[in-house]
Amino acid sequence: MSGYTVKSIDEMAAIHHGLVKLAGAELGIENFGMQVLDIPPGFNDYPAHDHAEDGQEEVYVLLRGAADIEVAGERVQLEPGQMVRVSPECNRGLQPGPDGARILAIGCSSGGSYERPGDFQLEVQS
Repeated sequence: MSGYTVKSIDEMAAIHHGLVKLAGAELGIENFGMQVLDIPPGFNDYPAHDHAEDGQEEVYVLLRGAADIEVAGERVQLEPGQMVRVSPECNRGLQPGPDGARILAIGCSSGGSYERPGDFQLEVQS
């Protein structure tokens, strides 16, 4: 087993009609969650949510395109290369810009061990 993994984002397994690339699972990450979100222009269905119950802190990094993130009722415009940290109790939602957005989302809860949610795991190949 190697100490590193290299994968192309566009070749990663995805869920939700390709909107969520399973980056953490594809890379074999065991200590935190990580996904790449490919949000097309005009997509208004990214679910507003918080992580108050599970204590997950998240960081969103805009890789390309443009996006607004609404955090605790405040709207923040992101440009490529910018990142935003969101505390667990803050409600958050994403809105892509006119050309869509590719966003790296990283998250983890403090204390305890990380467990990848079932729908963010790779399917077992037989």
